[in-house]
Amino acid sequence: MDIDFKEYQLRCELRGHDDDVRGICVCGNGGIATSSRDRTVRFWSLDPSDSRKYTSSKILLGHTSFVGPLTWISPNDEYPEGQIVSGGMDTHVLVWDLRTGEKVQTLKGHKLQVTGITIDDGDIVSCSVDCTLRRWRNGQPVEFWEAHKAAIQAVIKLPSGELVTGSSDTTLKIWKGKTCVHTFVGHTDTVRGLATVPGLGILSASHDGSVRLWAQSGEVLMEMVGHTSIVYSVDAHVSGLIVSSSEDCSAKIWKDGICVQSIEHPGCVWDARFLDTGDFVTACSDGVVRIWTVHNDKVAETQELESYVSQLSRYKLSRKRVGGMKLDDLPGLEALQIPGAHDGQTKVIREGDNGVAYAWNLREQKWDKIGEVIDGPDDGMKRPVLDGVEYDHVFDVDIGDGEPIRKLPYNRSDNPYATADKWLLKENLPLSYRQQIVDFILQNSGQSSAVFDPSFRDPFTGSNAYIPGQFSNTSAAVTVKPSFRHIPKKGMLVFDLAQFDGIFKKIIEFNNALLSEPDKRNLSLTESEISRLGYAVKILKDTSHYHSSRFADADISLLLKLVQSWPLEKIFPVIDILRMIVLHPDGATVFCKHFEDGNDKLKEMIKRITTDPALPPNLLTSIRLVTNLFKNSCYSNWLLKHRSEILDAFSSCYSSGNKNLQLSYSTLILNYGVLLIDKKDQEGQSQVLSAALEIAEEENMEVDSRFRVLVAIGSLMLDGLVKKIALDFDVANVAKIAKASKETKIAEVGADIELLVQRS
Repeated sequence: MDIDFKEYQLRCELRGHDDDVRGICVCGNGGIATSSRDRTVRFWSLDPSDSRKYTSSKILLGHTSFVGPLTWISPNDEYPEGQIVSGGMDTHVLVWDLRTGEKVQTLKGHKLQVTGITIDDGDIVSCSVDCTLRRWRNGQPVEFWEAHKAAIQAVIKLPSGELVTGSSDTTLKIWKGKTCVHTFVGHTDTVRGLATVPGLGILSASHDGSVRLWAQSGEVLMEMVGHTSIVYSVDAHVSGLIVSSSEDCSAKIWKDGICVQSIEHPGCVWDARFLDTGDFVTACSDGVVRIWTVHNDKVAETQELESYVSQLSRYKLSRKRVGGMKLDDLPGLEALQIPGAHDGQTKVIREGDNGVAYAWNLREQKWDKIGEVIDGPDDGMKRPVLDGVEYDHVFDVDIGDGEPIRKLPYNRSDNPYATADKWLLKENLPLSYRQQIVDFILQNSGQSSAVFDPSFRDPFTGSNAYIPGQFSNTSAAVTVKPSFRHIPKKGMLVFDLAQFDGIFKKIIEFNNALLSEPDKRNLSLTESEISRLGYAVKILKDTSHYHSSRFADADISLLLKLVQSWPLEKIFPVIDILRMIVLHPDGATVFCKHFEDGNDKLKEMIKRITTDPALPPNLLTSIRLVTNLFKNSCYSNWLLKHRSEILDAFSSCYSSGNKNLQLSYSTLILNYGVLLIDKKDQEGQSQVLSAALEIAEEENMEVDSRFRVLVAIGSLMLDGLVKKIALDFDVANVAKIAKASKETKIAEVGADIELLVQRS
């Protein structure tokens, strides 16, 4: 395809911020506003002496932590130059008079970092990591609602009037008022940035490395793939061009879905925005704002262009690695003046921009040159890969919240504080974990402590040591409020791993067994039914089309028919397929149709399975199926309605001695605790608390099982309505026993509960 396109070149660099530039806002034809990790907002206006350049005309001071999203309110009689609205890590939304640079409003209400701001008919609408959207009018809160179950990362307004949000739950949602009218499913990771293409659709940028263009109906019109890391922002121009920015240190220009130019930067590119002229602006982690142009009369002077090329070169060299070490850390030629210790000893030194290997020649007492060393850690060793990107390390991290093991990527050349910050945000974890993660990174990568290495600076405080926790300023000093390590639990746990080939093979094996028994042949599957099941398994296995695939009602009906009709000893692989279907976006919706009053197939299934003698494989798969239902809110009413029956039906699991059953039952209890706290159901909380306390002291309980019921107890006491009941049941003794455990996480959650008891 021939694409008429003229490449962008550097127009100018705007220097003034002391740290990462995080956000950009184009203020009509008047100038540009930028936000930074240095806690400031700067306004840049055209340089009257040089039309190519901008100068910093105002610095807006007021945020107490790094500033992210920005938007502009056009001029009116009261504010003739308009207003800037900014959001920060400090949870505040600030409104500024652009003419004077003074703060005119402070909007307080969000509990966590503000991630997006838009203007809706004069109202300010903000979104946050706290999962809420908030509307502000004339400086006052109007309304707020939980728009996603995970952190919201962006919000925009469509030309048609609706709002669109993007979230860490991987979805986009369209809102009319407080009503979600459509959910877009397709990204496989956090949706980080949004933009509109008037008359065409919605653009989304994702941590999965892609940019998507969606029709307002939810159809994916175009997918742009080319970035090699997180895509943070996306913007469109009336010319049809699209610009995206990424952690891979590039801004990419797209036309008709094809990348026509990739512009390297000396650091992560946090944001990119078009000017009306077609030029665009980038915000970089090196603290510099850059403007790029296709107009020859606005291209930077030769000296500035050469300077930028030099910056890129230095940046690349600073990141270049040889044999697992940074090139800058290699010794120079002077290292060859020191004799080797034994014949064949090797040494890698820096020669110019390369690493070169030498071997000690014992006979001739000299270093023989072997040759240039190929870049990369541990020459000849394969680097670990996560999401298609190579890293020096990919750690398995158990944060202690009962969730599955998380993957933490890290390059030794990166600032561990910055790595921890981005990872915690991506995983939607409290920032109070930052120092623990930094210490973990340093210890497991073999690096020195951040306290003694001046290059490891906390990007938030600017200091070398960071004290986690929540802080409150007083006139005398800074005091630390005590925080809990493992409670309260937020979100649901699920069992989302399955050996699909083995499950389907087992069903075929059982079906063949039925065919061999004349009196049971009528229960066997036909070839078309086997094909239907095979297709259902294929949908669940196919991760590349997982979110866009669909289930038919006949698929679910067939599985439920087998659960009802097949012999008890043969149904557990069928239940396992249902367990995974309820985690599938479309499968969960279709399955929910079978929960109608008077035709509750799941309730019938549980009753059949738990009738004596209950078979362990059936108990295990069915309790995990029910546990997975908590992931989707459409099942909440059913779970609340049948709470007593479900807990009673599976109560024997904890005394079975089967560790898998114990873990599944404790997970069910924990999920129920989280749901009932959210629903403010005191009676239900009391029942779950009673079930949890009953097994909290069991000595033969598997560690993770005991941990989860203790987390349930602590969460119900802290956020629920049953603290007094827990105290009456001598929860203090439960906490004391747990705190004395040799298992670290059991002792820690025991300490959390003990602290709650002491506060009572």
